[in-house]
Amino acid sequence: MTIKVGDKLPDTTFVTMGPDGPTNVSSADMFKGKKVALFAIPGAYTPTCHQQHLPGFLMRLDELGAKGVDAVACTAVNDIFVLSHWAKDTGAEGKITMLADGSADFAKATGLEIDLTSRGFGVRSKRYAMLVDDGVVKVLNVEDAPPQHDKSSAATLCSMIGNSI
Repeated sequence: MTIKVGDKLPDTTFVTMGPDGPTNVSSADMFKGKKVALFAIPGAYTPTCHQQHLPGFLMRLDELGAKGVDAVACTAVNDIFVLSHWAKDTGAEGKITMLADGSADFAKATGLEIDLTSRGFGVRSKRYAMLVDDGVVKVLNVEDAPPQHDKSSAATLCSMIGNSI
């Protein structure tokens, strides 16, 4: 079953990059007591993710903060080393929290996985953006196909946040 607005996020484990290397963080701890703009990508360095989706969130960090968002996070079915280097290469390091979902546990638990095996990518996350308030989904915008990014863009999320907070 796919997660929907009003649902609590499932409790899974992400990997983040800490000062001493990879660190596990539960979804419960990541989202507890804060408003987080979470966006998901099918893969770091892929064309739409790299050239449009992530840059849109970087450009709108201040606007999201002004709307009461405490943190912006990105999740992908990549390992944390790939996501960390991608953050460095794009200027997102220290601005957007990278949440590695290497085995697609979070994607599957939310029902937001997509099987791209026929393209050689395996199971990935659908492209989406959500606003999470203390672990509860307040806004959820899921794309119909991986190359699309209009529904899940930072601009679209920003336009909807005023109505949901």
